[in-house]
Amino acid sequence: MNNEYKVLKEQKFTSGAYSIMPIRMEDRYKIMKWRNEQVYHLRQLIKLTEEAQDHYFENVVSDLFDKKQPNQILFSFLQNGNCIGYGGLVHINWVDMNAEISFLMETRLQKEKFSLHWDTFLELIKKVAYDELRFHKIYTYAFDLRQQLYEVLENAGFIHDATLLDHCFYESSFKNVVIHSNFKKDMQLRRASLSDEEITFKWASDEAIRKYSFKKNKIISSEHSQWFRSKISSERCLYFILWFEGNRIGSIRIDIENNEGLISYLLDSDVHGKGFGTILLNLAERRVKNINSEIKWLKGYVLDDNVASQKIFKKLGYSEMKTEPKKLEYTKKIV
Repeated sequence: MNNEYKVLKEQKFTSGAYSIMPIRMEDRYKIMKWRNEQVYHLRQLIKLTEEAQDHYFENVVSDLFDKKQPNQILFSFLQNGNCIGYGGLVHINWVDMNAEISFLMETRLQKEKFSLHWDTFLELIKKVAYDELRFHKIYTYAFDLRQQLYEVLENAGFIHDATLLDHCFYESSFKNVVIHSNFKKDMQLRRASLSDEEITFKWASDEAIRKYSFKKNKIISSEHSQWFRSKISSERCLYFILWFEGNRIGSIRIDIENNEGLISYLLDSDVHGKGFGTILLNLAERRVKNINSEIKWLKGYVLDDNVASQKIFKKLGYSEMKTEPKKLEYTKKIV
């Protein structure tokens, strides 16, 4: 089975240890198992069999790859190369440039990793929908059974678009269907990846940025490369890049220790003083709530002459305390 979509220039989309790639034949029985275990929230009337799954992949999925405008684009969702879920864009409307999001993770991951994997998949599928396909809108269509999904969606920038009352009949009663929508925007917060190594080195070497850094030593490219790669691969670090109108304009990193997240952020010197600091920190807070329930507090340190950062933390409700000469600590409980 050909596993490249003709409609896509890029075939693999990555965020740290996670990636999506055209759905793999080898994952079909895993997917069948997960669907049968989670049939309660799917539009699936009967349990799947291996025979039915083989037929679907060989006669439906295989036809999608060569189409210029397929009605669905499906991916295997991988962590370090291992399939832990699948999903994609379905019910694609090529005229109105929108599609429904479908996503299913390995059943055992739902209890503790539900928000993390949903958030990561949403970030990756946005790259497909907006960067590759130039869609205007993506949306979810969900039986009103999983309340935890709505917070994840809203923290990822989706809005509650509609509730269809008594729309589906399931287990002897009618259920509501809840629709959340997301629209292509000029501003996005994305996980840092290897492609961001060069720009983060540029920022780290910028004197206007380093003016308010606690470390003043010269940054060496090879050392930055080693440090950066360790951060984006660490499970104890959340590292994001802020994009605006197709350009990277800043970064924020949250290093996790116990139940605290230590904030380090910066903005490209070309956008200083334009209000992006507040936006960056606010977006990061929402993402942290989505993907790491361990973090109860956020904390940041600011030099006492960095008035702009002080104002940002205060504006977002952080408590201020002077801990050392020329150093202020800002803390906020987020749970």
